[in-house]
Amino acid sequence: MVFSSYLFLFWFLPVALLFYYLVKGNSRAWILTLSSYFFYGWTNPLFVLLLFISTCIDYICGLVLIGYPRTKHTIPLLERGGKRTLRQKIAVTCSVVSNLSLLAFFKYGNFGIENWNTLMHEVFSSDTFLLPSLQIVLPLGISFYTFQSMSYAIDVYRGDARGTTSFINFACYVSMFPQLVAGPIIRFQEVADQLSSRVYSYEKFARGIAFFIVGMGQKILLANPCGKMADLAFDTPGRTLIDAWLGIVAYSFQILFDFAGYSNMAIGLGLMLGFVFPKNFDYPYRSFSITEFWRRWHISLSTWLRDYLYIPLGGNRKGKIRTYINLMLVMLLGGLWHGSSWNFVLWGLIHGTALAVERYVGIANRKKTLRWLYWTYTYLIVLIAWVFFRASTLPEAIAYLRSLIGAGISNPSASLITPVMLTPYHLVCFILAGFIAAIAPSAWVWTRDMGVKKWVCLLFLFLLAALALMAQSYNPFIYFIF
Repeated sequence: MVFSSYLFLFWFLPVALLFYYLVKGNSRAWILTLSSYFFYGWTNPLFVLLLFISTCIDYICGLVLIGYPRTKHTIPLLERGGKRTLRQKIAVTCSVVSNLSLLAFFKYGNFGIENWNTLMHEVFSSDTFLLPSLQIVLPLGISFYTFQSMSYAIDVYRGDARGTTSFINFACYVSMFPQLVAGPIIRFQEVADQLSSRVYSYEKFARGIAFFIVGMGQKILLANPCGKMADLAFDTPGRTLIDAWLGIVAYSFQILFDFAGYSNMAIGLGLMLGFVFPKNFDYPYRSFSITEFWRRWHISLSTWLRDYLYIPLGGNRKGKIRTYINLMLVMLLGGLWHGSSWNFVLWGLIHGTALAVERYVGIANRKKTLRWLYWTYTYLIVLIAWVFFRASTLPEAIAYLRSLIGAGISNPSASLITPVMLTPYHLVCFILAGFIAAIAPSAWVWTRDMGVKKWVCLLFLFLLAALALMAQSYNPFIYFIF
């Protein structure tokens, strides 16, 4: 079930909100958790079992960390940097290993087997050491909720968060449907107080509606048409130079407004339920360096990688060479987190290399007079990296890069896709996406003060998006596969 569907908009969401507000107190946590499990299990009910197992493991590990039942009534905040008992060390290790094992099996099992079989076939030229192929189905959002659930145990162990003895509150934290399958990745300390006591108001609910409609418009009216343009370019062998550049720029708009739109919808749904989630996107294509890009793009993931990988590896505290290695390693793992493909590893390698080079040359001290040059460099690096992110295979990515410099294969019929890509509808959406990505105010700013004119605009936007949704057969969510 996706947010931009009639099933969600006109059936699931109204029913979930109705039952949520019919009850009071801690019963709302039960309603929200059950609604979230229903939402998550709509595609495959077995996915719910996996989510429940992950939740139980981290909840039990959290109890061990806080010394339950001795601390049943007074939950301690562990001293930062303090000595930990063997039981606490085992508990946090169990949380990390179990979550990473689930992620490794379901997300990288097939990938590992394929690469092992390829290696064995090349080395031994026989089928002696080949492993049988497994039909592993990737559960939706497993990359998001395993990271989120695992971070709870780590934060309690570090003394960054106070644990909880309430299973329903913890289950609600892990499974909340607004951010369950595609983020943002929420830290427990960001919503711990809200899980116990939330502020409800008409203003918060109204702003949530505004956030949701803005995100829905970004997804349906910008991401989907731009995605159609990108698909035409990537799926056509021998594409022209112009079509190749139009396609990759269109894809950059698609993935931005697909994911940022989803995040805005998630934040809006959270507000409707009384929760305040952190910002996840801050117009990353306005960045003047890759370093700044990662402060603006998928903020919840970039900060997660910083706090749970980069800093524990030593960050920038162990010399320049180690800093560069840490940056490269974190981005390689960040690329692999997105998908089980060498293309994602190369995507991470490009960003990691750029981050290391920027740290080496001190690009943060750039002159303001050359800001246009730094912006061009940044966006160009991002576009080149997106080629590997979008292409299905490494040969397809290399072929697309060749098209970007006019060295692609000859295919006279490929020019026929240009009129299809540049229909008036696609062209207007493409230009509008570029305008919004470049200079429009963010949803955070635009929804702060809502007046009659803005509500009229939102009503028109909602109707337009609903009509477009009715007409469109193309409605993917890119990050659902991660």
